[in-house]
Amino acid sequence: MDPLTVADYEALARAKLDDNAWEYIRGGSGDETTLRENVEAFTRWKLRPRVLCDVGSVETRTMVLGTEVALPVLVAPVALQKLAHPDGEAATARAAAAAGTIMCLSTSATMRPAAVAAAAPGAPRWLQVYVFNERAVTQALIDEACAHGYSALVLTVDTPILGRREGALRVGFHVPDEFEVAGDIFGDLSPNITWRDLEWLAGHGLPVVLKGVLTAEDARLAVEHGAAAVVVSNHGGRQLDGVPASIDALPEVVDAVGGRIEVLLDGGVRRGVDVLRALALGARAVLAGRAPIWGLAAAGEEGVRAVLDLLREEVALGLALLGCRSPAEVSRAHVALRQWNG
Repeated sequence: MDPLTVADYEALARAKLDDNAWEYIRGGSGDETTLRENVEAFTRWKLRPRVLCDVGSVETRTMVLGTEVALPVLVAPVALQKLAHPDGEAATARAAAAAGTIMCLSTSATMRPAAVAAAAPGAPRWLQVYVFNERAVTQALIDEACAHGYSALVLTVDTPILGRREGALRVGFHVPDEFEVAGDIFGDLSPNITWRDLEWLAGHGLPVVLKGVLTAEDARLAVEHGAAAVVVSNHGGRQLDGVPASIDALPEVVDAVGGRIEVLLDGGVRRGVDVLRALALGARAVLAGRAPIWGLAAAGEEGVRAVLDLLREEVALGLALLGCRSPAEVSRAHVALRQWNG
């Protein structure tokens, strides 16, 4: 039977990947409590559908930082995609373009920004940025992105050092020798990153999206220091174990931002209804990382496209059943936190 869900693609990916690749992509830090919570926390937020709303025509399009996307799901930055499939980031870029959404390329990609741009010319794309001890490495990536049509920089701020990812440690994770990786996230991350680095990035002329915000305090500072958007994210449960699930942190950040900049979310998105919950709590869109990469591992470019199409179809169905004709109609009134008895 053909895969019907993201979970089906995850199972197909597991069957194809060796332990080295599987643990790197799948795993989280510490006891992986945040990794699990990212998925499970969505179920605490209950949708509140409205009826008799005329949903004869439903569309999934929305705008993110001035770019129209066909669905409120962007492709999150995931490093080392050739671990999942030999075509790596090029396949993901082509699939995202075909699906009508934005791909965010990881600094630690197995293809240079120029090559990924060439794989999907004309498609919207962002570059995720780390600040390295060797500032010239960061600058070279930014220059390459600016020269090849990347429309935003995504500064990941929850990683001054790497979290302890014990599943990868147990299998002796290593980057294959044949991979060429632009940025060394395993040895060259700068622990001295500050708000001044956000201001420095904003000076390059592209909007800067701050990825890794979980608190109202940092959300307000992001606005003050020039961020164009924030991503509520705990790095997929791969950094500080024990922090809130992204969906649980979302309302606090949205309220702090107060509509001054856009808010996105990543972490645990596996279903269209997860996307709807995020929209209801104030996110403009979500970023999905593992889900497209399961598709990449399962069937290359076609698998990534299938996962994105599946999520778009689930969002469209969910919108109709929620009583909304578009993502813009989803509001805080459409969700409530489950109340426990006893």
